[in-house]
Amino acid sequence: MTNPLTGVGYLFRGLSLIMKPGIKRFVIIPLLINILLFSALLWFLRDQFGVLADWMMSYIPDWLSWLSWIFWALFSLTAAIIIFFTFSFVANLIGAPFNSYLAAAVEKYLTGDLPPDSPNSPWKEIGIAIFSELKKWLYYLLWLIPLLIASIFLAPIAPVLWFLFGAWMYSIEYTDYPMGNHGLTFTEIRNTLAEKRLMSLGFGGIVTVATMIPLVNFIVMPVAVAGATAMRVDQYPLKKLENK
Repeated sequence: MTNPLTGVGYLFRGLSLIMKPGIKRFVIIPLLINILLFSALLWFLRDQFGVLADWMMSYIPDWLSWLSWIFWALFSLTAAIIIFFTFSFVANLIGAPFNSYLAAAVEKYLTGDLPPDSPNSPWKEIGIAIFSELKKWLYYLLWLIPLLIASIFLAPIAPVLWFLFGAWMYSIEYTDYPMGNHGLTFTEIRNTLAEKRLMSLGFGGIVTVATMIPLVNFIVMPVAVAGATAMRVDQYPLKKLENK
């Protein structure tokens, strides 16, 4: 059961779970918030770049007006890069308060019971979620320098190292919700996932790939939370979690 393909399968299972009764509402709200947020961001960037492009073109002779197409191509590329690198962080930060509810709803659907540490009031859950996200990013930053150094001295395999680390971070990111609903701390979650590291990397790896696909990345978060919850139920039984 430590096969990476087992982990990959849980993301696809999550895709079917988010459409089940009693679960959909915890998916739609953060999804709409993210779509509205990034649509507003894209509109703002386009508006501001339009002003900048007009100012730059006012200093360019008419026979070079074709350069405006290059400026807009550069803008499109820049906007795509900004959205790609900020989407995951912002989407997870916004969706975090909803993800504990989503994980609890999926677990109830799969087992018939709510987890023992069911989500608190919305406002308290927001504070817990933000604190949890900050701990994950601190962990990420602590590994950042060693990875940068390794990338210099092991340049040929640097992309592989970064992909594996990204996969590991995504597996932690999304199993945090179903395992956190059982009272596990950040350290305990990491140690639990390490028991089946290949499976965890398989799950995180497919999430990483899905995040890179435009439009698909908008639904990756709820699908990954649902898949991680199914993985928790199947691979990490309740009694085992209570003994940690």
